[in-house]
Amino acid sequence: MPILQTPLDAVRRRRRSPLPGLGLTLGVTVTFVTLIVLLPLAGLGWQLAQLEVSDYLFVMSDDRTLAALRVTITAAVLATAVNGAFGLLLAWVLVRYPFPGRAALDALVDLPFALPTSVAGIALVALYAEEGWIGSLLAPLGLQVAYSWLGIVVAMTFTSVPFAVRAIQPLIEELDPAEEAAATTLGATRWQTFRAITLPQLMPGILTGTGLSFVRSLGEFGAVIFIAGNIPYETEIASLLIMIRLDEFDYPAAAAIAGTMLAVSLVLLIAINVAQTRLYRRFERGT
Repeated sequence: MPILQTPLDAVRRRRRSPLPGLGLTLGVTVTFVTLIVLLPLAGLGWQLAQLEVSDYLFVMSDDRTLAALRVTITAAVLATAVNGAFGLLLAWVLVRYPFPGRAALDALVDLPFALPTSVAGIALVALYAEEGWIGSLLAPLGLQVAYSWLGIVVAMTFTSVPFAVRAIQPLIEELDPAEEAAATTLGATRWQTFRAITLPQLMPGILTGTGLSFVRSLGEFGAVIFIAGNIPYETEIASLLIMIRLDEFDYPAAAAIAGTMLAVSLVLLIAINVAQTRLYRRFERGT
């Protein structure tokens, strides 16, 4: 005789997940996060715990450390500003304007993700050195990119631009053209429409993209060291100084610098999440 199925059995069958049960998936997730994220952080925390407050302040107040942090942060800020403007423009073009080669340009945006950063650094040096294609054009103007602070900005911009584009692009795709058309019908100029209608809806993506771009730039290493010149107090970045301290077996100093960079990144990421949530809530309320 056929087995009668109750409606509850049918609902349970429809809701059955294609993935294993909660216990297995949660266990795999926790194990992965522990091995990949928590253990390295725990090792860094253990190294920091070996430092007294006075030792930490001594390391961080060193002139070379302060210079490396200044070079890293200022270059990251400028690269983030460039990515914020250029990323918005590029994302807008990719979404709003059909043109030959758009798919290829869209794929090229992700190239810094796939390209090893050391290869990117070598390529940038070949382009921006005095004998390179771009560097030879800038040299008569007195502009030196390779082996200078400007080269650090270029390398950081290249490696972090996908974050800005990919964070803004989905929000542009979700924009309702009817709202822009309504504003134009009411007599608004293009700038007024962009400022009052478009920009508020894109702000969460802009904030996320620029924030991730900044954090990525802070930790960049491979692409920068090839083009920076690595001159102490001038073009030496914090990541390189950490490596130098490790080569000197000065693990406490390396941990102090790395922990500071990690703390800055975590604080910034938390601030981005909080600001993004508030922007979404404000937009939903229409204020």
